[in-house]
Amino acid sequence: MAVPIPSRQLFIDGEWREPILKKRIPIINPATQEIIGDIPAASAEDVEIAVEAARRAFSKPDYWASTSGSFRAKFLRAIADKILERKIELAKLEVVDSGKPIDEAISDMDAVSGCFKYYAELAEALDAKKKFPISIPMDTFNSHVLKEPIGVVALITPWNYPLLMAAWKVAPALAAGCTAILKPSELASMTCLELAEVCRDVALPPGVLNILTGLGPEAGAPLASHPRVDKIAFTGSTATGIKIMTAAAQMIKPVSLELGGKSPILVFEDVDLDNAIEWTLYGCFPNNGQICSATSRLLVHENIAAKFLDELVRWSKSIKISDPLEEGCRLGAIVSEGQYEKILNFISTAKSEGATILYGGVRPQQCQHLKKGFFIEPTIITDVSTSMQIWREEVFGPVLCVKTFATEEEAIELANDTHYGLGAAVLSKDLGRCERLSKVLQAGVVWVNCSQPCFDQAPWGGIKHSGIGRELGEWGLENYLTVKQVTEYSSDKQWGWYSPP
Repeated sequence: MAVPIPSRQLFIDGEWREPILKKRIPIINPATQEIIGDIPAASAEDVEIAVEAARRAFSKPDYWASTSGSFRAKFLRAIADKILERKIELAKLEVVDSGKPIDEAISDMDAVSGCFKYYAELAEALDAKKKFPISIPMDTFNSHVLKEPIGVVALITPWNYPLLMAAWKVAPALAAGCTAILKPSELASMTCLELAEVCRDVALPPGVLNILTGLGPEAGAPLASHPRVDKIAFTGSTATGIKIMTAAAQMIKPVSLELGGKSPILVFEDVDLDNAIEWTLYGCFPNNGQICSATSRLLVHENIAAKFLDELVRWSKSIKISDPLEEGCRLGAIVSEGQYEKILNFISTAKSEGATILYGGVRPQQCQHLKKGFFIEPTIITDVSTSMQIWREEVFGPVLCVKTFATEEEAIELANDTHYGLGAAVLSKDLGRCERLSKVLQAGVVWVNCSQPCFDQAPWGGIKHSGIGRELGEWGLENYLTVKQVTEYSSDKQWGWYSPP
């Protein structure tokens, strides 16, 4: 059965608004390569209107920024409830928009709702924390700190988890009292536009959240460089993150960046084989391998490498590749033709550089009944050197490259030999070893005897070329708050530094 595709406009100041230039971008279902609808394409003129709407909403007396956290929490909970009501519909839209398996998309919608509920709780808690006293060593002064919303924020999000990555930014920004302009990726924007409809349903005050779809150069760039935007939060490629940081630097504007990764997973010889294999697969192949934190560099102890890889291939062959709307699908379609060709080029280059394609790397034979679509088998590559492109650069697809190690020290050196630093995983029954490695692995997130679990309460973000700042948890809320010191001279006596004339 075909998935109904809504026709939407830009969402500005609480209303649907046609783009000034009246341009639209086709939506292509990556599993069929068919055009199934279109989205509005914003331009710099639309960005100007949206920023002014957000600025008015932020500056207006007795409006969003000056309300209590408990007031804002009611809207966040209402959004969460509406997302759950429409969970299956929204999940299907993400499937046909991005190619991800339906089971994952449904799980994502639960996570979106959970994120809004979590930040509703933090918004309520903020009421007790937004003003607190500071102890100072002079009794003639009283000092306190105010936590205030940072202002109008630009939220630029990727295509791999369209609505979930939007929630990670929208929920804390609104909880803090900011107003926002959300710019999702043009490759997968449908559910973000449906978030606009949800906001209308719950009567979110106009201008608090504005949503612009469109191309990066035409909508994202003017948003990132707009002088009346107070902060930029971006998730996406490192290359684009550098451009955004450069634009923000011209105005000394704060940024938070969650960028690329090439994360390692270290498998020691004492592991339970089946558990380690499943976590290795789960670390790289969900969401069709399009995960910024994917543990796509496998480091396995040489004593178990042969058996481990044999079993890894056997498990990989059993991964169900199908129409992503089909229940039980575990590998769907790559998001776009451009990304599909990029992944194939990575694999081809690895082969030409001397690596071995141990498994996969081609269109899956089991999918021949699907006439079209950007499908690719889960791919395992061995005989890799540390200088190869496949080892050093982010593929953003279902590709796992493998090296062996002999000692813990060698494993650490190989793991940290990257300019990325988002995630890392260590699998071993020796918890002392796991604790040692969790301290020396250069990453913002370290998983022990697992890979990829993520919780609203725990900070998320990277170091080195993987980004700046943290999302989720209380750290995610702090992204959108500024701290103001207020100090009062409380004595009736003259200060006395200058003598009266």
